[in-house]
Amino acid sequence: MVPPVYPILSANAAVVALLGNPIRCYPFGSAPQGVQDPYVVWQVIGGAAENYLQDRPDADSYDVQMDVYGRDEADVLAVAKAIRDAMEARAYISRWGGHSQDPATKRWRVNFDASFLHLRL
Repeated sequence: MVPPVYPILSANAAVVALLGNPIRCYPFGSAPQGVQDPYVVWQVIGGAAENYLQDRPDADSYDVQMDVYGRDEADVLAVAKAIRDAMEARAYISRWGGHSQDPATKRWRVNFDASFLHLRL
């Protein structure tokens, strides 16, 4: 019931090159205080079991919002591109968010949503 965001991203060499090893990828609200930039947080914003009339579900669909943060706009955009490319191997990008700079922290943010179907094991 947890989408495989971390395993997908940590298996991608481009993402590891930009976010370190282990990658700086956290469920929404759990990034440590003072985390090194750039980093990504994610959260499930929707989804459902693939229900059938006769059998139990064998897969779950997830809609996941990805938010990339950092102090350098070019770095944030590079990380977002690497994450997009990694996720597209297993998901569809279903929404492009904007990118902006927080006026108080001066941190840049890029976000987008990925939707995918994950088979249950």
